[in-house]
Amino acid sequence: MITQLPRWVEFGAFILAMIAGYVNAVGLLGFDHQSVSHLSGTATLFGTSLINAPLDNSLILLGVLLSFLIGSTISGWLLHAPTLKLGRHYDTALVIEFGLLIITTYLLTHGKPYGHFFASAACGLQNAMATTYSNAIIRTTHITGIFTDLGIMFGSFLRGEPLDARKLKLFLCIILGFILGGVLGAVMYAQFDYRSLYVPALSCLVLAISYKVYNLKRDRENEKEIQKR
Repeated sequence: MITQLPRWVEFGAFILAMIAGYVNAVGLLGFDHQSVSHLSGTATLFGTSLINAPLDNSLILLGVLLSFLIGSTISGWLLHAPTLKLGRHYDTALVIEFGLLIITTYLLTHGKPYGHFFASAACGLQNAMATTYSNAIIRTTHITGIFTDLGIMFGSFLRGEPLDARKLKLFLCIILGFILGGVLGAVMYAQFDYRSLYVPALSCLVLAISYKVYNLKRDRENEKEIQKR
């Protein structure tokens, strides 16, 4: 349930959504106008490419689909719990995402189209990480479900049910983060081309380090409390 999530989850969801929006903006502007943070359009393009496009195009689209799945699989293996809890390997997942985006940047700046695969895997890993710790309440790499949930909330409100202010705040943070990420991605891509992907990559690394430091500080405080008893 949303009420069981820690109070700082809105900030984390906002940052993760901004990272995904940024990566997807670079994808739409540079990866042959291919989104990588979600797969609905990619799956449709893959289907049409089997009829209307060369085999190479179909294989690239299939690679993007499978890479997202692989990223999600990594997250599912690493984070095998349905609720958010400090002490789990979210920092490790973020470091892996950092590495995937660095590989993406290197490959694409050297003209290697399969760099798209690593970007898709990074988004799949991130989306599964958020879904894992929220029982599928939060998805940070696309906002179709968020708008759907908002519509359901508003419909229930019009029917006379109370509006969940916490959930509304969380969903708005994700939407705003994703849109802001798209703005930043477009601005940076215009200036730095694929090298602009270093920004979301480093953001993942900063988040991982921040989480690790916070977790260590919390552990020390808990040890002190135990010693006082």
